[in-house]
Amino acid sequence: MTGISVVAVYGGASIGLQIRDLKRGVQIVVATPGRLIDLIERKAINLEQIKYVVLDEADEMLNMGFQEDIEFILKNTPKRESTWLFSATMPTEIRKVSKKYMKDPKEVIVGKVNTANKNIDHQYYVTTAQHRYDTLKRIIDFNPGIYGIIFTRTKLDAQDISERLTREGYDIDALHGDLTQVQRDKVMGQFRDKTLQLLIATDVAARGIDVQGITHVINFELPDDIEIYTHRSGRTGRAGLQGICISIVHAKEMYKFKQIERINNSQFHKMDIPSGKDVCRKQFFSFMDKLLSADISHGDYETYVPMLAEKFADVSKEDVLKRVAAMEFDRFLKYYEHAEDLNVRERDRTERGKREERGQEMGRRREERSRDGARGDSRGEARGEARTEFSRGAAGYSRLFVNLGTKDGFFKASFLQYVLDMSDLKKEVLGKIDMRDMNSWIEIEKGAAQQMIRALDGKKYKGRSIRMNDADSGGPAGFSSDRSRRPRRGE
Repeated sequence: MTGISVVAVYGGASIGLQIRDLKRGVQIVVATPGRLIDLIERKAINLEQIKYVVLDEADEMLNMGFQEDIEFILKNTPKRESTWLFSATMPTEIRKVSKKYMKDPKEVIVGKVNTANKNIDHQYYVTTAQHRYDTLKRIIDFNPGIYGIIFTRTKLDAQDISERLTREGYDIDALHGDLTQVQRDKVMGQFRDKTLQLLIATDVAARGIDVQGITHVINFELPDDIEIYTHRSGRTGRAGLQGICISIVHAKEMYKFKQIERINNSQFHKMDIPSGKDVCRKQFFSFMDKLLSADISHGDYETYVPMLAEKFADVSKEDVLKRVAAMEFDRFLKYYEHAEDLNVRERDRTERGKREERGQEMGRRREERSRDGARGDSRGEARGEARTEFSRGAAGYSRLFVNLGTKDGFFKASFLQYVLDMSDLKKEVLGKIDMRDMNSWIEIEKGAAQQMIRALDGKKYKGRSIRMNDADSGGPAGFSSDRSRRPRRGE
């Protein structure tokens, strides 16, 4: 806009250069809260004559703990004529700020609340926790030409997946809160000019991204806040174009997914995770289409045709095609030759359902015994019955014994967090956890059991060695089938 001077001030860039630009005189300052407060305290900027204040992404600012900063900034704009709050949602904190700092505020809603874009096809794939990454790879490979954003819950997941996919030859980079502004600008520049095919980001880092032509949004994990799903999916299907939003869902997350479906008021389509052969077939057809549509009008290819004809005189057309296919697809064919089925079948979900019903029934029994005030031997029998029920295990799960319990200062939640942090596993791989004073038993998906054992067995906790083993392979050390024996001290 001609005649308008604008300065952007934010952390991660030279504050000296920003102060120099401000001293030249500007009409509009676009700022992050922290840097703006820094400039106010340095007396490098005076907001007393400001007429208009706009808070963009106000809901996210409050979620990130910027409420005091926002109030400080508003206090320093006493002569403002108009205040605007842009917010994707309207939480209570936003309403409080509006009532405190705005006179007779008016609420303007653009579009319908929590309504998904009709140009977006919502799909989901159900798999196990340990197959989540493999499912992601298979989805990417099954969609040649994908240009999309992958969302994770944490910046550690974003960085880890980005590095793994980069090592395997994918054009991808991560966008998260640890990047400086310069690094962020570089990544976004590469993504916009399509040097990067994929961008993996956290919800906070992806705020404000507006890139045209994004074909897919992939939820590697569902967001903790259900309403965030709408923000994620809205990165695709823009400007009248069609888009696809894909979610990789663990069976235990289906209740949350149903809530998302209900809130978005859209039909979500369950998809089968493609087989290895399906992926190879899709990639092969895509390659053939590229081959047939290749532009040969620019270049003196005719010069080389006689040499090519002579070189391939003794090679059949079929052999030429096979060799071309081998050069292009050797990696895919080898990788997917013996690829396993990653889908969670109905039988597996039925087993989980039965397991949950057994757990609920056990809970009801314990509550009844508690109400009856059972004492002495009857209480011991109840513990024995619960332990016997737990010892039966569940299909697809292993039982691990560990010599940690409530006397080590753990509650179930803190114990769960401890074992997951130590093993770098997701909570979806766990089943029932049975804690005692000195010992605990953990149900865990068989494919993840050894990873947890390797991570904890032999480590120290408050100076004591942790012992963890598979309780189904001969029973845990220190636990006998004779229930009358108490575990030895320290077990």
